[in-house]
Amino acid sequence: MELPTKVQIIEVGPRDGFQIEPAFIPTEQKIRIINKLSETGLRRIEATSFVHPKAIPQLADAAEVMAGITRKEGVSYMALVPNVKGVDRALQAAVEEINLVVSASESHNKNNMNMSIAESLKAFREAAKIALGNGMRITGSIGTAFGCPFEGRVPPRKVEEIAQELLAMGVHEVCLADTTGMANPSQVIGLVSRLRHQFKDVEFRLHFHNTRGAGMANVLAALFEGITIFDGSIGGLGGCPYAPGATGNIPTEDMVHMLESMGIDTGIDLPKLVDCAKMVQELLGRELPGQVMKAGTVPWLTKSRQTDE
Repeated sequence: MELPTKVQIIEVGPRDGFQIEPAFIPTEQKIRIINKLSETGLRRIEATSFVHPKAIPQLADAAEVMAGITRKEGVSYMALVPNVKGVDRALQAAVEEINLVVSASESHNKNNMNMSIAESLKAFREAAKIALGNGMRITGSIGTAFGCPFEGRVPPRKVEEIAQELLAMGVHEVCLADTTGMANPSQVIGLVSRLRHQFKDVEFRLHFHNTRGAGMANVLAALFEGITIFDGSIGGLGGCPYAPGATGNIPTEDMVHMLESMGIDTGIDLPKLVDCAKMVQELLGRELPGQVMKAGTVPWLTKSRQTDE
């Protein structure tokens, strides 16, 4: 099996990571972190979420964050939105790209969005129409695609049906999210293979949590299935406020280190990314799960990546 030679890494820490923090992170600190991430070579950063402030108070400053960041040319600053109102707020904040998230399990979608899956998809149809009409790029994300904390296994057929609904709305890519870190490599291969066979021309993106330590193994499994777009969260921040036990995402810097060590180009300056992780750890005042910022890079890996002859 051949591996891709190049992949795209999407940073979701400023949204997925900060939303679960117990204390509100000051707006100016969020802006500082996003600006620093913008200098690493990342091309897509999920900066915030335009959900109701009562639902996610940690991101109640979404508009202020988007207004305060220094937008670097070539970088897309994304936001999660739940409905038409969220799209309107994102448009006012000059967001270029939105993420529409629906769960593959009814129980989790009810807990996360306070709606049934059918109700979420109905809300998304109008939201997508407005977004596309204003030139926005849309990701359609399917949460709990590999398992639900309330219902257990999620049938691949259900994920396939939701993907079909999202694609009919005109989304540009479909993200499969392992919301609570239940996936294993065999399961990843099975689901990704099935969906790529069914939807041959669709870009799929994978979002893994490292809740049970399988995050990097799942990335490798997805690579073997031809996936070239992955989410990461700086320092390993992250989790879902509405899913018990949903601990952090894969640390972006650890994933970049693994990929670059394997000869896969990410286009990211790893030392700068590690500096970002250290800055976030210092800001939060606690040890984060990321390992590369503790151990350092392997000796033969440099910014330009040297390979043994």
